[in-house]
Amino acid sequence: MTSIDDYAGDVIDLLDALHIHEAVIVGLSMGGYVAMAMLRHAARYVHALVLADTRPQADTPEGVDARERMRRLAQEKGAAAIADEMLPKLLGETTRRTRPDVAAAVRELVLSSSPAAIRGALRAMMTRPDSTEILSSIRCPTLLVVGDEDTVTPPSIAEAMQRAIAGSELTVLPGSGHLSNLENTDAFNATLSRFLDHRI
Repeated sequence: MTSIDDYAGDVIDLLDALHIHEAVIVGLSMGGYVAMAMLRHAARYVHALVLADTRPQADTPEGVDARERMRRLAQEKGAAAIADEMLPKLLGETTRRTRPDVAAAVRELVLSSSPAAIRGALRAMMTRPDSTEILSSIRCPTLLVVGDEDTVTPPSIAEAMQRAIAGSELTVLPGSGHLSNLENTDAFNATLSRFLDHRI
């Protein structure tokens, strides 16, 4: 059974293989969970941190139940059913209304994953540990990014994370849901570039 810690271990193994001793770690959504796992186990690799559209808390019992239902859906009806279920949650209202190209691209990303891979990712997310307590220990430059229409990990969660991480900064991207890097790519990239130029 693959865990979030296993994903973090894979990133660390890759950095070691490339002889990279420090890196700017950028994690969006589930990638944020992986980034926080890296902080728990090997913070020395994290020179700077970007957490986008993510949360530090573990799943609630209700969240675990919802992911278990999604695992059954993937098993019984495949990736297309997962796409139908998730797209309205992943994409902001503005994107769903005005960016059919983005919706189609995200759907293709979901369809490119096997039901087994989807089930494995869901299992990893629903069993991840809570990372809330590590936030106050983060000392590297940290940027938080969130879409203003993100209903999965709303701006209030990013605001709480900013308060917990000393010296961190927060950018809220307009017209974006949970996949802010795809929904408002220019603004996301500009925010990332500014952070890298001024804080790194």
